[in-house]
Amino acid sequence: MQKINKKITVIVPCYNEEAGIESVISGFQTAFLNNGNYDFEIVVIDNNSKDRTTEIAKAAGAHVLFEDKKGKGNAVRTGFHNISSDTDFVVMIDGDNTYRPSEIFRLIELLESGFCTVVLGSRLFGKMNQDSMKLFNYLGNKLFTLLSRIFYGVQATDVLTGYYAWNMSAVRKMLPHLNSEGFTIEIEMVTKMAKLGETIYSVPVSYDARAGESNLKPIADGIKIMRVLLGNIFWKAQSKSFTITEAEELVAESI
Repeated sequence: MQKINKKITVIVPCYNEEAGIESVISGFQTAFLNNGNYDFEIVVIDNNSKDRTTEIAKAAGAHVLFEDKKGKGNAVRTGFHNISSDTDFVVMIDGDNTYRPSEIFRLIELLESGFCTVVLGSRLFGKMNQDSMKLFNYLGNKLFTLLSRIFYGVQATDVLTGYYAWNMSAVRKMLPHLNSEGFTIEIEMVTKMAKLGETIYSVPVSYDARAGESNLKPIADGIKIMRVLLGNIFWKAQSKSFTITEAEELVAESI
């Protein structure tokens, strides 16, 4: 049977996000209910949580995977490896209810129109609400974004956002080159996608105060992020890297 609607797979990496995960899942369910032009799947990756994240996510209707090796990068890569083969677009969002699922189609529109292959939801040029980001974190995000624009030519305004959208082909192309285990995953994705020739742009999004406690350590993680950003300036894909077809087979084998 021929597929009528395009499919969006939403991946949600989580560690101890029982306070916000239900709102994230229900927000996407409402968004897709109000826009019947897409099929969808919500995949939560529980990164060895010690709370009720998995229980709540399953009860809310998400498909839950488990990644016991701690670190956001590990959870994100597990999510990528388990995307169904009929997916057209992939969205990633944090599970802390800081981003609004209702704004998903703002990102998808740029992919559908062919304007670009990767979209980053920009907090810095969006609507940042009270207590959503500390000044130190804001300045750090501005610095990393500026350096990404200078060294990689990335036309994005917030490179450490947790709200992403990709064409599936961009995910297949990027996936074999990802190695980050922790919070460096976003800057690794941005820098390597730029090197791989993806077109990356931003759209403004809302950013609210998080539900629950943050796992980010601004100084220690900031140093690691800087190392990856500078270390990838001269990065090149291995001469024998996966083709899109080979990467697709890799994804299919891991489902």
